[in-house]
Amino acid sequence: MIPLLAFSAWSGTGKTTLLQKVIPLLCEQGLRPGLIKHTHHDMDVDTPGKDSYKLRKAGAAQTLVASQKRWALMTETPDEAPLDLHFLVSRMDTSKLDIVLVEGFKHEAIPKILLYRHGTGHGEASLTLDEYVIAVASDSALAVPVPVLDLNQPADVVRFITGWLSRSAG
Repeated sequence: MIPLLAFSAWSGTGKTTLLQKVIPLLCEQGLRPGLIKHTHHDMDVDTPGKDSYKLRKAGAAQTLVASQKRWALMTETPDEAPLDLHFLVSRMDTSKLDIVLVEGFKHEAIPKILLYRHGTGHGEASLTLDEYVIAVASDSALAVPVPVLDLNQPADVVRFITGWLSRSAG
């Protein structure tokens, strides 16, 4: 099974910003990361007015748009149960990946790095340290029973991740 690692925090803490820096650094290490991002917003990856959009809106339950450079599968799920992370991972071609990074899904029973940023309106007491939290990335010192990584040093976060992957594989 491919390793999953979630980055969880309150909105505005910097999950996407950190991942934008971590992903290329993982690639430099020869790793092939995949990503699943959870959003609470109604989102659409299609472009209104394009043929694929028109056909999907006409009622296609699944629409796959493909070009030589990439493809995307859109599945309509208006009456589905809540998102299932493991089902979503199973839609990925994990033979081309070394790790799947997950933004969000904070209640899933998977390893996670919590993010904490001082001054976002959520105090240290808002950190929910469960058995799946393997580290906290923070911009301030914290007294927690897991490693604290510097949120502003993505290379440190990547070193932690690669060490975690090595320990997990061994």
